[in-house]
Amino acid sequence: MAAFNPRTVARHVLIAAVFNTVLALAISAIKGDHFAPTLLYSQLIGLCIWAGIDGGRYLLSPQGWPGVRPMAVLVVVAVFAGYALGLTLGNLLLGRPLLASANNLPGATVGFLLMSLALGAFGAYYFSSREMLAMARLAQEEAQRQASEARLRLLESQLEPHMLFNTLANLRALIATDPPRAIDMLDRLNHFLRATLAASRSDARGGQHTLSDEFARLDDYLSLMSMRMGPRLRVRLELPETLAPLPVPALLLQPLVENAIRHGLEPSARGGELRVAAQREGSTLCLSVSDDGVGSEAPAREGFGLTQVRERLQALHGAAARLEWHSAPGQGTQARLLLPLPDTP
Repeated sequence: MAAFNPRTVARHVLIAAVFNTVLALAISAIKGDHFAPTLLYSQLIGLCIWAGIDGGRYLLSPQGWPGVRPMAVLVVVAVFAGYALGLTLGNLLLGRPLLASANNLPGATVGFLLMSLALGAFGAYYFSSREMLAMARLAQEEAQRQASEARLRLLESQLEPHMLFNTLANLRALIATDPPRAIDMLDRLNHFLRATLAASRSDARGGQHTLSDEFARLDDYLSLMSMRMGPRLRVRLELPETLAPLPVPALLLQPLVENAIRHGLEPSARGGELRVAAQREGSTLCLSVSDDGVGSEAPAREGFGLTQVRERLQALHGAAARLEWHSAPGQGTQARLLLPLPDTP
């Protein structure tokens, strides 16, 4: 049960008032009593019972369901106490003796008592069913959240080995052709892996770090690629200061950068420019990776990189995030990640 909510209370009062009115109409029609005093007693008794059940339930357990046995006791107490209080208030308003005798009780006393029991049973059933549904919904959401987190951890555990294998393959080729550059590349790889390991160990936000950290790790990786491609690879990293503190999934852009180099720039004899940019578009954070390489008519069969990005977005944000891919022969390729804009830490 959530904390006290005035709108919820108002809705419950309206439901109880409508229920009380219907019962007053039925009692008046069956017994032939005047409708006005019958309605007065009906509303007073019914609302007192409702206040006893709902208010008592909240007092017993403000943040949850008190349990079946405490609730059953509460309903019985609330019905009799609410009936006595509502009857006393009705007598007071109509000028009748507060301690009513058999002669000055309302004509539909039995009907009111049955109404009280019915209202108490209805209230208990209503709140019990609502609480059970709420608890089942919370349990389902928690199970889905844990499944998504487990899936995300698996995807992240697959990403870094994939990047590492690609880099080691490039390093092996460079060792045979240019040993000094291979040593420099190995030093940069060592720095990149140290930074990655430190980020994974100190991360307390479920696989996320700041956007500035994401760009810093991309810069390390692109330094490795520049060692191998030389002047054929030109890089532009564009990160506005206002977006730098925003949290994003670690290594989210890495597969897109690898794809741009492997499928866009490496096949081109002249190489080209790789641009990674972050910008705000309304309530959306847009992260783009673009190149002016060879391009293609349509995306090839999605390999590990794009598949991994799509699945991570789905696990983290569902339909609120997406990956857009645009390419044309000779005009390069652009991949855009659109994520809901998080709050600035």
